[in-house]
Amino acid sequence: MVEVAAAVIERADGAFLLAQRPAGKVYAGWWEFPGGKVHGGETAAQALSRELHEELGVEVTRAYPWITRVHAYEHATVRLNFFRVVAWRGEPHPRENQAFVWQRFDSPMAEPMLPANAPVLVSLALPLEYAITDAKTLGVESSLARIEARLERGLRLIQVRDKGLPERERFIQSVAARAHAHGARVLVNGGPALADGIHYTAAQLATLHERAPEMLAGASCHTRAELDCAMRLGMDFAVLGPVGATASHPDAPSLGWEGFADIALGASIPVFAIGGLRPKDLHRARTAGAHGLAMIRGAWQVPQAD
Repeated sequence: MVEVAAAVIERADGAFLLAQRPAGKVYAGWWEFPGGKVHGGETAAQALSRELHEELGVEVTRAYPWITRVHAYEHATVRLNFFRVVAWRGEPHPRENQAFVWQRFDSPMAEPMLPANAPVLVSLALPLEYAITDAKTLGVESSLARIEARLERGLRLIQVRDKGLPERERFIQSVAARAHAHGARVLVNGGPALADGIHYTAAQLATLHERAPEMLAGASCHTRAELDCAMRLGMDFAVLGPVGATASHPDAPSLGWEGFADIALGASIPVFAIGGLRPKDLHRARTAGAHGLAMIRGAWQVPQAD
């Protein structure tokens, strides 16, 4: 197993850096995320900083641990430890004669993409916030109004929970119609598949043999065993918690950030943190290895802080 540190270098405008493998290397001409091998005695984070200085002449000042992917090439099996680099010193420039491009999701993708990195684009496209409805507390009309307000401010991923809600299917359809008008996606907790995907409960995970195909799939997890199950089933992402105390599950034991980080370490899919969190907790969550925040009450505060 070859350990590799890989960087998703992100600008504030949403563009991320892709580098082209130079002539003379395996897969020359293919595009990948910058990075390189972890040397003996180095951590993955240390290797990341060294490689980006050697390849691009930049000094990393903020990088969040993200996902870990294993890929078997003909010449080697690699474990790619991805970091999302959001701050650095210096202007990236090729120091090893490699081409690079600032890529956006709304532009044609650089091709060909290195096989190990192509699936990472699906995970990277997920937003940093996963908002979960609370119509039982807020009421249907108030919930729809708050959803519309958040969509106008950039919310792009919603889970409809509210299982005991009268006329739940009509509520799901109303949420989906508003979301789709803004280019956002909606998952339904436990099903049915009335929108863009299903969010599976931990109880469903325990008996599930395969996820719903051709739609977005997320899962709730509380333990490493449940997270492992979500990864085996090929979920697009998981939600892990509770990190802190919650009003919805006041008796559930809290993981805390250390417990969250221990469970999420090395996950191959994005993991959202959940449990008594607010938008201000995003930096702390990402430092612990979270992709972002899943929130119920924290998502619908008025006014909403980003």
